[in-house]
Amino acid sequence: MENQYYDNLTVSSSPHLVTGLDTRKTMMMVLIALIPSFLVSIYVFGFRVVILTIVCVVASVFFEWGYNKLMKKPQTIGDLSACVTGTILAFNLPSSFPYWMAIIGCFVAIVVVKMLYGGLGRNIANPAIVGRIVLLLSFTTQMTTWPVTRLATTDATTGATPLGLLQAAKGGSVSLPSNMEMFLGFIGGSMGEVSALAILIGGAFLIWKKIISPIIPFTFIGTVFVFAFIYYSIVGGDYTAMHMAIFHICAGGVMLGAFFCATDYVTSPIMPLGKVIFGIGCGIVTMVIRLWCSFPEGVSFAILFMNVLCPLIDNFAIKKFYGGAKKNEK
Repeated sequence: MENQYYDNLTVSSSPHLVTGLDTRKTMMMVLIALIPSFLVSIYVFGFRVVILTIVCVVASVFFEWGYNKLMKKPQTIGDLSACVTGTILAFNLPSSFPYWMAIIGCFVAIVVVKMLYGGLGRNIANPAIVGRIVLLLSFTTQMTTWPVTRLATTDATTGATPLGLLQAAKGGSVSLPSNMEMFLGFIGGSMGEVSALAILIGGAFLIWKKIISPIIPFTFIGTVFVFAFIYYSIVGGDYTAMHMAIFHICAGGVMLGAFFCATDYVTSPIMPLGKVIFGIGCGIVTMVIRLWCSFPEGVSFAILFMNVLCPLIDNFAIKKFYGGAKKNEK
């Protein structure tokens, strides 16, 4: 066998692994996986999707470059992680969202959440998720004003999302878009979360390339399905429990959050058991917020909540896997 030599080996404790996959290549794979959602979003909302995404990416890269320059640290913009953060944050915004507000979200995500904690690998929460939550709480009107899709037949300029329609009904009669429309993406909402099919294609690509584990997405989505099915089986309504279970999977940010946010290496558990707990927790918190809280959507809050619990989950899962010393009994 031909010998291979590597010039980047460092002296450290075992295990010693050599792989061609680095941070830059990983982030490039994530960006490729986001292309289907990007294309569908352009088709549904128009060319402003491109401009808003570029603004978020450029702002994110600039803030990371500027922070490193100011603090006299090595530049890290080449790993493309800022590009991924900017893209995912853009995908969580309405296509009509003002550019200057989006830049504020990028500042929060990159400088406050990522760089002040030490950069990539040290942040305690997903930067894009925190950036979206800050924008939602700071600019609620703009974050909940949804432009009508180019496929709509109405003359209105804004419309409600499926989750918004469901919340507005408050248990009364409601007319919702079909599950097929939400699956394909012919509905209003944030730019990158309208098409469940496009997100599934990107997520399947990441799983195929072994960039992410399927455990968190499957447990997250599965928990939302089971929770919704049980709830609507009990309370009833205009639609069947099966219909509403599929509705809650396709509506809002469940698919985007499950495949592209909850699977963040830094803020998700390491062990398989931890991933299961993490995914189930995300699904439960999402449905609790959707059904009983004032916000129609709970994915971002759920992921942030579980990000905070991640160290505890990891500690529990590691102890369960490896075992631990038992306390001496008197």
